[in-house]
Amino acid sequence: MEIYLDILLNSFTDYGNYLWSEITQPAWDNYFYWLVGLSLLVFGLEIWLPWRKDQKIFRKDFWLDLFYLFFNFFLFSLIGYNALSNVGVQLFNDLLHYVGLENVVAFEVRSWPAWSQLLLMFIVADFIQWNIHRLLHRVQWLWEFHKVHHSVKEMGFAAQFRFHFMETIIYKTLQYVPLAMIGFGIQQFFVVHMLGVFIGHLNHANLNWDYGPFKYILNNPKMHLWHHARELPENHKYGMNYGLSLSVWDYLFGTAHVPYHDPNLELGFAGDEDFPEDLGGQMTRPFKSK
Repeated sequence: MEIYLDILLNSFTDYGNYLWSEITQPAWDNYFYWLVGLSLLVFGLEIWLPWRKDQKIFRKDFWLDLFYLFFNFFLFSLIGYNALSNVGVQLFNDLLHYVGLENVVAFEVRSWPAWSQLLLMFIVADFIQWNIHRLLHRVQWLWEFHKVHHSVKEMGFAAQFRFHFMETIIYKTLQYVPLAMIGFGIQQFFVVHMLGVFIGHLNHANLNWDYGPFKYILNNPKMHLWHHARELPENHKYGMNYGLSLSVWDYLFGTAHVPYHDPNLELGFAGDEDFPEDLGGQMTRPFKSK
């Protein structure tokens, strides 16, 4: 038990030092400044090429979403998620050793070139996320948490990170074993992660893009706007366009829905009239829902 307590306590110090290093020591593999840089880039594109030209630059809830961006990317881990996840990983590894296993690797790719490992991880991780995203819409208690993300009324790049902290726990927990079963040899998945952030920023941005024929592969602002539509079609009562980075899963499995392009599509969800608009209310609301 002592080892888990040490991991828990040391994780706070370790992550605090890591975050301070990220802020004070800019580098090419620095998450903090890449997040800032990509956010400024997409924000600049929104200002230069806005789809909804009457939408204010500092749209409704801009500052709230900006706080969510930094909270869900960094501060949540500082508060405790990093510590709990480190303990969880140790518990999982100890369980494997208890049953006589060293790991759960079922598909070894360490000998592959780095680019192919990264590509495989990008595709596999996105498919897993697509399935988890569907669950967030179809399982009622999960939907209560996901409502926070769908409370967005005006789309902008930072809306990507308006989500309840429980979503991080849900995504990471359900992703862990499937990804652990692939024996990736690369230690740094920085490129894959930041590519996902960049695509997610663009998907939520006020931009009139769909990438032409590549829209059937890559998720895009026009397609993702329909994911946030308040009114759902009868044949998609749980939602549609679940893809995070890739749209191909939706086209393959029949959950794609882009009937036309309307920059002023009403966003939200049925019954959102009394949904909290403040951070505290949005964080506590799911736990109060019956």
